[in-house]
Amino acid sequence: MNKKGLLFILLSVFSSSLLFSKEKDFYKKELQSLQASIQKNFYDQAAGYYLIVTDPSQRETKNGYLREYTYFWSLCAMYQAANEIEKLDPKENLMEPLIANMADYYNSAPPKGGYTDYIMKLKPGERYYDDNQWIGITALDAYARKKKKSDLALGKSMYDFMMTGYNQVLGGGIYWKEGSLDSKNTCSNGPGVLVALQMYQATKKKAYLDTALKIFNWTNTKLRSPAGLYYDNIRTTDGSLDKTTLSYNTGTMLESNVYLYELTGDKKYLTAANEIADSSLLFFYGNNKFRDGYWFNAVLLRGYQHLLKHNKDTKYIKGFQSALDNALNNEKNELGLFNAKKGVQNLVEHGGMLEILARFAWLEKEKIL
Repeated sequence: MNKKGLLFILLSVFSSSLLFSKEKDFYKKELQSLQASIQKNFYDQAAGYYLIVTDPSQRETKNGYLREYTYFWSLCAMYQAANEIEKLDPKENLMEPLIANMADYYNSAPPKGGYTDYIMKLKPGERYYDDNQWIGITALDAYARKKKKSDLALGKSMYDFMMTGYNQVLGGGIYWKEGSLDSKNTCSNGPGVLVALQMYQATKKKAYLDTALKIFNWTNTKLRSPAGLYYDNIRTTDGSLDKTTLSYNTGTMLESNVYLYELTGDKKYLTAANEIADSSLLFFYGNNKFRDGYWFNAVLLRGYQHLLKHNKDTKYIKGFQSALDNALNNEKNELGLFNAKKGVQNLVEHGGMLEILARFAWLEKEKIL
């Protein structure tokens, strides 16, 4: 990242702090407010499910069936947010109810059981490898914290399912969703690396590290951009690239490097993590705003926060904070919700913001901000 770009970010952060002064426990209070607003506006108490969007007119019909309740992806966001909230307050019990809710999305069909994108009894849809990987990541995060065997078992189940999407087409890599052979995506390979690394961390079985490294190396070879960020996908038909660059793809590969440094001791991975963080800072936060969805940014924040263990420079967190404060100041409505995407208030983005606020509440508590 050039000096001019870094100076711009630092000035933006300074300006944001002047315009948006904060009271004690500011992010924790924002977190609690958003939690209450989500439960009030998205949760259907009678049905026991979360709604996909707050406005009934914006609910879609897919394959002739109305999708009233949320897709599984949103539960991935809520599940990770619940994990971060439990880190703040271990007395909270938010993860277990979500696991029970997710059970209605589970399809045990071969080759391995996995979660579908919609409720089974309401005409299920498709099984996405990344949806299942996000659940694996969170379950294994929880296992590292609580050492509950059920969390490890869930992580192992998600690993087993994701590996049914791996083959040697284009030399390796995992497809995006079951039955679709058109592309291999960073969003199904970056989190795949993380699930494998976390399984290695939990079990010390070398086979998991070997799997992580082969997916990691393939993703860097096929999908890393010259700027040090990550493209969306590579098409299997002709090897062409979809060069869309989203924050969550960079986030998973950044955090993969941090894990690899911790698990192998090889400093080249920490060097790579710092390089990715530098490349991402100006690209994603140089204009003082989130350039893509809240949940996508939450995944990149995971990488920044993990990197703090080994690089105490808070410039990445501060750059992210300027975009967060902008959203809190300008994108929140009278319901306490966010108009993140063309006025559509959907659950996945609110789950992403919930995770972001929980992480910043933790940074606030630890006096890192």
